[in-house]
Amino acid sequence: MRDPFDLAAGWVQEHVLIPFLYTIGWMRWEEVSYGWALAAVYGLVQVTATLALCTPLEHWWPVERWEDRRAVWVDVLYTLISRVGVLPLVTFVLFYQVQVNLTGWLVDHGWTPPMLEMLIPWLLGKPVVTFFVYAVILDFADYWRHRLSHVFRWWWALHALHHAQLQMTFWSDDRNHILDDLIGFLWFSVIALAIGVPPLQFPLLVLVLRFVESLSHANARISFGAVGERLLVSPRFHRAHHGVLAAGARSCNYGAVLPWWDMMFGTADFSRDFPATGDPGADAALERGSYLAQQWAGLRRFGRALMGGA
Repeated sequence: MRDPFDLAAGWVQEHVLIPFLYTIGWMRWEEVSYGWALAAVYGLVQVTATLALCTPLEHWWPVERWEDRRAVWVDVLYTLISRVGVLPLVTFVLFYQVQVNLTGWLVDHGWTPPMLEMLIPWLLGKPVVTFFVYAVILDFADYWRHRLSHVFRWWWALHALHHAQLQMTFWSDDRNHILDDLIGFLWFSVIALAIGVPPLQFPLLVLVLRFVESLSHANARISFGAVGERLLVSPRFHRAHHGVLAAGARSCNYGAVLPWWDMMFGTADFSRDFPATGDPGADAALERGSYLAQQWAGLRRFGRALMGGA
């Protein structure tokens, strides 16, 4: 019996994607259109689940309340683009194509395509355990990607858009400059290819990790306790990272899902209780502008950083 995700993706492929691809003359992408549809369905389910969990948390236990929430609606647009719209297409199609080409090249030259099970034979025949090992490895890689984005001035110029939000909510997780998202995708892809993540698991892995990240951005006065906060990143733990005094290279708590890496490399701070968020160096366009205005402001700041300016 086909699972509901498979059925939904098949319907989207048949009634939406294939007619669209035929209309614009891109039928060469028909083979991978199912993967795009499946990634978009996963994204829609994940957004729905996040909405169902975080909305009551933010309503009943908010850190802050705002009468004007226009800045939050821009973050909603970021989330829909990132998890349901264009990015699932880009991430799946590109990752799928690169992995197919890489595997073919390796086989043609007598090499075995990389697989995590080759390094850890115990994982053979244990797909669920392997999935969680993939997640831990990708989260470790994301810790360093995130930490380095605060170190290099040109990278911080892009990442600052994520930190400029004064009204941080669970929607804010996807508030990123498109160039920053591109760097993140390339970073994840290289690691995923190196450990042999299957193409159809790649978008699912990303969405599972991003579900916890969305919760950690919630405008909710929630802590997981002294033990729980050392097992999983909580809204309290991650809000310290977004605190005004922690912006830029002075930040802490870079972990996206697991706080282990911050504890291991000396960047964990469990002492701060729900500080105000924002980037003191951000201009008004980064804070309160439209989606396009924010992207343009981030690009200008990026250009100034490359030229050696502030």
